[in-house]
This record gives sequence, structure tokens and C-alpha cells, in this order.
Amino acid sequence: MSAESAARSGIQWSIEAAGHRAVVTEIGGTLRAYSVDGTELLDGFGEDEIAPGSAGQILAPWPNRIRDGKYEFEGRSYQLALTEPARHNAIHGLVNWSRWHAVEQTADAVTLEYDLPAQVGYPWSLRLRNRWSVSADGLRAVQEVVNTSESNAPWGYSVHPYLRLPGVTVEDTVLHVPARSRILADNRLLPIGATKIAGTEFDFSEPRRIGDLVLDTTFGDIDFGPDGITAVTLSDPASGRSIVVWADDKYRYWQVFTADTLHGERFRRSVAVEPMTCPPDAFRTGRDLVVLQPGAAWSTSWGIRA
Repeated sequence: MSAESAARSGIQWSIEAAGHRAVVTEIGGTLRAYSVDGTELLDGFGEDEIAPGSAGQILAPWPNRIRDGKYEFEGRSYQLALTEPARHNAIHGLVNWSRWHAVEQTADAVTLEYDLPAQVGYPWSLRLRNRWSVSADGLRAVQEVVNTSESNAPWGYSVHPYLRLPGVTVEDTVLHVPARSRILADNRLLPIGATKIAGTEFDFSEPRRIGDLVLDTTFGDIDFGPDGITAVTLSDPASGRSIVVWADDKYRYWQVFTADTLHGERFRRSVAVEPMTCPPDAFRTGRDLVVLQPGAAWSTSWGIRA
């Protein structure tokens, strides 16, 4: 395991084992790169780049969007900064541009920690800890959060990796999402309802090509295996190669994004597969929102296999 000196994305921690290599960064505790036997599976970014399109970022204490940045929690009203001003939303939480620090380091694993301070719009302090490791089984990430404040805190979590099969376009990628519904969204990408997807163009319960379908879609009613794991798979039908993003049973939703709103060479070049513990706007709706009691710890895990 190595740590390299500061770049634009901060200190770089590289972990390696059994042909698997990952790089996580100080800024945002971000997963910047992940390769297997020299083949890059992430559509990541350079160490001197600012993470484009939230690539590889940690999204906490909420994923996705909050309408107008306003919400009520336990009888009080709060206003967050509008970090997606064009749509008048608060997006992707509060930790993705913060500096994380390493608390444990080995050749094949690194644990990063960040203390989120209480602030306007989110007056709770949290201690976040992420352990990244690689092995012959792939990349594994274990997250833990502790509420270090003196009152209950609302909480949601997600990550934002972009995956790319070498030499395969988004159109030719075969996608499998074990879901039975999707959230309907308005033009601000905020939820306005839900619908079953069986037999529709959004039904990927059986693997099929993405084709020209544009996805920035939250899938729900997801299936878990007997081991309590859910997984989304991207496959290349020509070679049989695949990338699997798996998550434990605390992740109740999958967000799949075909990068159609990114610019330049990143336009529709890869697919973001985001396991989410709650849907968009959960701070307002309360749907699948975690409530962290003072001093309570919460943890979950997800990973990537090739």
C-alpha cells in the first residue's frame, strides 16, 4: 500500500492484492481508480482533476437530491445550501469535497475517516469511516458512521462509481438490475411517484442491451439473494466479460445513470451504478430514512467484482 503526496484531488492511497489495484483520494474519500490485471474497470479521473460528474464520490448524509434544500425533521425545519442551483436542489450530501485522513493502512487496505461538523442546514456532527480493501474476490468497501451529536440525526448513504467494460459502448452493454419498480421523476429529477417496470423499456430484471435508452433512474423493489446481497451486472455479450456491483441489504435502491448530461468525451462513455440506502428526497418524505440516535453506530458494505 502506498500514499503519494498531494495532488489536486489530495493525497492518493493505492492498495493492491492478487492483481487488483484501487486508488482512493484525500478529497472526498473518493474511489478514483480500480483495475484488475491492468484493465481499468472504473471510468475514473486523473489525480490532478476535480472529480467529474461525482465520479467515485461518497454521498452522505444523503444521496441524490433534496427539493429546494428544505426539509423537516422531528418538528424542526432546515434549509440546506442549493448545491444544484440550476434545478434548485441540494445534491449529494456534505462530504464529497472534504479532506479525509487515513487511520489504518496495509498493502491491500486503507481506512479513511472524516468528522462532519454540525452546520447550518444539518446541525449534527458525525464520524464517518470507510475501509477500502482489494483481494482476489474484488473490491470491498465497508462504511461506518457514528452520531457524535446529542440528538437524533437523519441519514442516508450512497456511492457514485462509473463502470466501463473495455471496448464496449454504453449502447452495447448488457444491463441486469434486479428491480420491479422505478421512481418517476419530474424535470428537476425529483420523485413524483413510482411505477412497476415489468414489460417496459426500463425492465432489466432479465439482462438485455441498454441500446439508446437514456437512464438517470432510481430502481426500487429490488431483489436480494439468499445471502442478503443485491447486485447489478454490466456485461459484454461478445466476450462474456462482466462487472458486478453488489451491496448488502441496507441498500434498498439502485440508481443507474448513462452519463447523458456529461460533456465532451465523458458523454455516454460509461454507466454509473449507485447503490442507495434511500430514494431521492428522503429527507422530505422520510422514506427509508435512517435515524441515527446519539452515540449510535451504523454500518454497511458494498463492492465490485469482475
